Amino acid sequence: MKYRYSKHFLTLLISLFFINTYGQIEIKSKISDFLTFEPIESASVYVQNSTIGTVSNIDGKFVLLVPQEHKNDTLVISSIGFKSFKTLVSEFDNTQEVFLEEDIASLDEVLIVADPRPTDGNGIVVRAMERLDRNMPNEPYLQKGFLRHRERNKKEYKWLIESALTLYDSSFASGSRKNLKINVDENRKSYDLRDVDSLFAYASYLRYHGGNKKLRSKNLLRDTIKTKTLVNAIKWNDSRLTGVENLFKGQLNLIRNSNTHDALFGKGMLDKHQFVLDTILVDDGRKLYKIRITKSKDFVGLNTENVYNEGFEAKGWIYIYYDNYAVKKLEYELVAASDVQKRRSKSLFDTNVNHKLVITYREYNDKMYPSYLYYETPKLVNIGDRSSDREKNEEEQGIDKDEQYYYTIQEILFSEVIQDPEIISESLRKEWSSDIFAPRPYNEGFWRNYNVLLESAEEEKLIRDLSKRASLFKE
Repeated sequence: MKYRYSKHFLTLLISLFFINTYGQIEIKSKISDFLTFEPIESASVYVQNSTIGTVSNIDGKFVLLVPQEHKNDTLVISSIGFKSFKTLVSEFDNTQEVFLEEDIASLDEVLIVADPRPTDGNGIVVRAMERLDRNMPNEPYLQKGFLRHRERNKKEYKWLIESALTLYDSSFASGSRKNLKINVDENRKSYDLRDVDSLFAYASYLRYHGGNKKLRSKNLLRDTIKTKTLVNAIKWNDSRLTGVENLFKGQLNLIRNSNTHDALFGKGMLDKHQFVLDTILVDDGRKLYKIRITKSKDFVGLNTENVYNEGFEAKGWIYIYYDNYAVKKLEYELVAASDVQKRRSKSLFDTNVNHKLVITYREYNDKMYPSYLYYETPKLVNIGDRSSDREKNEEEQGIDKDEQYYYTIQEILFSEVIQDPEIISESLRKEWSSDIFAPRPYNEGFWRNYNVLLESAEEEKLIRDLSKRASLFKE
C-alpha cells in the first residue's frame, strides 16, 4: 500500500511538472509575401479578442506563447496591405510557412460617400487627433511588456539588455508626467562594454553636476577616471536621453502625449507637419488611410535639456482607420534640416536621421493600446577625430569608420493588458523602478513562460559575439 501511494504521488508530481512546463502552446513560423516570397517584417501575430501577441522580425520569423485556455480561440496573422491569415490556435502548423496576399482598397471606392468626411491628409489627421479621447484608453490599466535595448556601431554590439516591463497609465486624459509609470520586473540578458568610449558622456555629467560649463571631453584622460565614476555618468546619460520612462513621457510618444502643452501633434501640429493622403489600404479586413508625413513652415525641436535637439523636419507615415479615425501605426523620423543641425549631425553622427520611431497599436475593448514600439537614435561617443582634418587623420591612424559611429535601439513588445482595479491597486502599492541597470538574479522559470521578441539571424550572431567579448572582459 505504501509503495502504491508513493507511486501515485510521484505520478502526480510528474503530471504537475508537465502541466507547469507545457502549460503554454508555442506558435512559431515565418511570414512571407505570397507574390515575392520576401519575408514580411513587423507583421502582427495575436490571439483574437485578447492582448496576447507578438510581431515578426526582419527575417519574417516569430515565436508566440499562448496559454492553454486560448487553444480554441482564433490566431490572427496580419500586416497592413495584406489579407489576414486566421486559424484556431490548436490547429496552427508550426512546420508550415505563412504566406500573405496583397490587399489594397480603391481610393475612389471609399471617398465617394455622402458623409462630410475630410478628404485631404491634414483634415484626416486633425480629425484623428480630435477623436483620441474616444479611441484611447480612458480608464487606468497595466501592460506587460518585453524590452530589448541595444547599443552598437556598424560592426558589433557594445551594450545589450533585455528586460520584462510593467507599464501603468491612468488614462489618455491624464498628463503622462505624473500619471504614467514604468517598472522593470526582471532582467534576461545584460552585457555592457561601453566604459572605454564614453568621455563625452562623462564630460556632460561633470558639467551638469559640477557646474563647470567650459569643461570639454578633449581635456579628459581615460586612464585617470575611475570606472565606477564613469559608469555613473553612463547611467545618467542613458536615463536622460534614452531612458524608457522618458521615452513614454516625452514628446516622441506623439499620440499618447498629444494633449500636453509642448506636444508635437498638439495645437500647432500643422505648423511643424504637413500630411498628404497617399492611398487606402486594408488591415485585417478594415480600411485605413495611409498618409505621408512631410515638412511644414517651422522646424521641429524636442527641447532636450543641455542638448541641442532642434532644427529637424519630420518625415514618415501615419495609418488611420477609416471607420473610427483611430491611429493604427505611426512611422516617424526627425531629419536634420537647419544648417546648424546638418553640420552637427554629419560631424558627430554621420547621419542626418536623429530620431526614428515606429509605434503600432492594437484594438482591445474598443480602445487602442500600444502593442509594439521601435526607437532608434545616434549616440555621441568619443572615438576618432571630429575635426575638419578627420578623414586625413583617420586614414593615417587606421581608424575604422564603421567602429566610430554609434546608435541606440529600443524595442518594446507589449503582450498583455490588465484592467482589473484590484490588481492595478495592488501593483501600485509596490515600489516601482525604471532602472534597467539594477542587478537582478536571472529567473529561469519566469522567462520560460514570457513572450519575447525573436532575434533575427544577424542579431543572434551579434549577441553571441557580445557575450563572448563580455566574458573575456570580465576575465
